[in-house]
Amino acid sequence: MATILLTHPESARRLYYGQAAIAGLEALGTLRLNPHDRPFTEAELVAAAADSDVVVSDRQTPGPAAVFDALPGLVAFVRCAVDIRNVEVPAASRNGILVTRAGPGFGPAVAEWIVGAMIGLARRTAEYAVAYGRGADPEPGMGREIRGSTVGILGYGTIARRLCRLLAPFEARILVHDPYVAIEDPGVTQADLATVAAEADFLIPLAVATAETENLVDGALLARLKPGALLVNASRGNLMDEAAVAAALDSGRLGGLAMDVGRAADQKPSLDLARRPGVLASPHIGGLTPEAIAYQAMETVRQAAEIVRGVAPPGAVNADAAHRLPRLGNRAP
Repeated sequence: MATILLTHPESARRLYYGQAAIAGLEALGTLRLNPHDRPFTEAELVAAAADSDVVVSDRQTPGPAAVFDALPGLVAFVRCAVDIRNVEVPAASRNGILVTRAGPGFGPAVAEWIVGAMIGLARRTAEYAVAYGRGADPEPGMGREIRGSTVGILGYGTIARRLCRLLAPFEARILVHDPYVAIEDPGVTQADLATVAAEADFLIPLAVATAETENLVDGALLARLKPGALLVNASRGNLMDEAAVAAALDSGRLGGLAMDVGRAADQKPSLDLARRPGVLASPHIGGLTPEAIAYQAMETVRQAAEIVRGVAPPGAVNADAAHRLPRLGNRAP
């Protein structure tokens, strides 16, 4: 039987993993849990995983080279998220440790959050609700409709494709920039970055966070926007130059910002940007629905079940280098 360490802190286990997935891991062997209601430090992770075969990691727990170098018995590092930028895969590969990632089961939830944020930002509903909640009588202001607007999307992955389908009944014009995809949806027009920026009433960055897309929404791109255009970011904080976005908000060139991500801890919105007038912010909860969480949590259980059998599961990113994997297969009944 395998020994599995689940790194999620107590509150994260409740919100981001769930009892069904925990029971699934328990069925595979001995399960050890993070005893803290915070992420492990590097030293604590090494100590907790010292005799573990598999680590199932939350997104806040990094996988640095020092951890992989210090765990000669570790067979696999299973990430309960798509994002593995804080996992040093080359170091894991050098040690023969398998690394896996979960699939994007949060696509529908995040796409729905974006539509809600577009409406909330365009109609100032959150601003009015806060004012009424404080006992004020807010002055009505003119809103805008999605219908007839141009929605500019940067990137055409899982969330963007779902979002395009959700927006179709709104009768918006949809422009998408993605140099790596040929878009076949007749309801979507593929365009270059300059065109998308210049024509968008709503600009929605949904590209993957890479070195290439770092600060994709920068001062130059913001200068191309129509005065009063609205920006909605539910992808990664890395896609926005926050100083440039703050300047565009303060000058009035940017008509508003909705953000579920940012450069604060755990990809939450930065407080300095979130507190500005015209900003609708939420604490990285776009994918926080039972369906989305269960998708990724149960995927890690399925991956761990394959790993315990000595098999590299779907979602493995370095299967060719995982020379420790047969250890578990040899132990299987």
